[in-house]
Amino acid sequence: MRNDPTEDPWVHRYGSTGSAGWAVNVGTPDSTVRAPGWTHTGLRVADLTAGATIQLDPQQEERIIIPLSGSFDAVVEEDTFTLAGRRSVFHGPSDVLYTGVRTAVRISSIEGGRVAVASAPAEASYPVRHVSKDDVPVELRGAGVASRQVHNFGTPAALEADRFIVCEVLTPAGNWSSYPPHKHDEEKDGETALEEIYYFEMQAEAGAPVPSAQDGGPDVMGYQRVYASDDRPIDVTAEVRSGDVVLVPYGWHGPAMTPPGHDMYYLNVMAGPGPVRQWLISDDPHHGWIRQTWDDQDIDPRLPFSS
Repeated sequence: MRNDPTEDPWVHRYGSTGSAGWAVNVGTPDSTVRAPGWTHTGLRVADLTAGATIQLDPQQEERIIIPLSGSFDAVVEEDTFTLAGRRSVFHGPSDVLYTGVRTAVRISSIEGGRVAVASAPAEASYPVRHVSKDDVPVELRGAGVASRQVHNFGTPAALEADRFIVCEVLTPAGNWSSYPPHKHDEEKDGETALEEIYYFEMQAEAGAPVPSAQDGGPDVMGYQRVYASDDRPIDVTAEVRSGDVVLVPYGWHGPAMTPPGHDMYYLNVMAGPGPVRQWLISDDPHHGWIRQTWDDQDIDPRLPFSS
């Protein structure tokens, strides 16, 4: 079943949140989408033809620009940064650009492509930083059918920033990702309170182009699960295709499941109200034991995805 965004505030199809020139625009000051209590994270995604430009005015938010396909020029405070991109999100890391707080940004497509801008309301100012694709930390996480690849370009260990934690995850066809189910919805020992955005893209088969929202077809899909961890109600079992967004305000989340034949990508944007910028999680106690089984299993040999 594919969730209707008018009925579920946590699931949004590509294009349903579009505004201000963006096909996806959630959680930002200029977004028209108001999920209940959503405060700490934002995401914009645009498809730009060759030479096309999109502008972001100075706002009280920090941002990181992530080319999803194609390469882009970004102008920040009159400095131009060329972001070497990629054929698709399934072709290894991309250059990214952290733009700081209260800065205008102009993004221009070099040959046509899709670009994401992750954001979070922020106060502290950190310097603009261009991270080369060759410098993006690549982690192979899990094992067996829970193997996935993580690009940790916006995590605390890799990037100085005020509030957000940003990374992207690639999951080979038939595998489970975001697993075991876990949560980060409390400030306590061993856990931080972080709301989270999942933005998905799907690949029909290895080496195939990533389908657009218009021509993806009913077969190129994955699934995302979110369920309650306390008395706050949430119950999401969402069918997701390229360009779709799932918001996780709280609760256990996972797995993100990709069926045989279709590789899955998702971009994660996390931030919260806590004093420390950390990703500390608690596993669902019914499923956390699965981590122990990874010691005797190999990483999926289809990883890593690369150019």
